[in-house]
Order: sequence, then C-alpha cells, then structure tokens
Amino acid sequence: VSSLVNMGRHFGDLARVRHVITYSLSPFEQRAFANYFSKGIPNVWRRFTSSFFKVAPPMVLMYLTYSWGNSVHEKSKRKNPADYANDE
Repeated sequence: VSSLVNMGRHFGDLARVRHVITYSLSPFEQRAFANYFSKGIPNVWRRFTSSFFKVAPPMVLMYLTYSWGNSVHEKSKRKNPADYANDE
C-alpha cells in the first residue's frame, strides 16, 4: 500500500522530514558566474599562496628522496666490470 502512495511523488519528495526548513532559488534567478573575476580568482590565488609553503617543501623533499633512492637502486643492480676482467 505504501508503494501506491509513493508512486505519485517526485524523486526529491520521497521522504517526509519534519522540523527542517529548506529554501531554494530558481536557476533562472541565479547568476552562475557572479563575482567570478572580481572575487573568485583573487580568492584562489590567496588560498594557493597561503598553502604553497606548507605543501611544497615536503613534496620536494619526498621527490628528491625518491629519485635518490631510484638512482642508488639502479647503481646497485649493475655488475662490477673489475670482477670479470680476467675471465677469458
């Protein structure tokens, strides 16, 4: 019987929630790129510069450690030519 009651509802109205107020604004009343250039780009730049010096040094350190480890590993895989000098 409950499925018959829910059949006429839209997807967003499947459940009843009490004591919660929701507001919505029509997409025709919104401005999609409001303040994009005047506030959006400066905000991105501010957030980037505030976190750059927290994130970049550990990443650079880890990259240098990784590349150093790879080079040491490649050197350790090579054969020593002096070990095979008199093998004829």
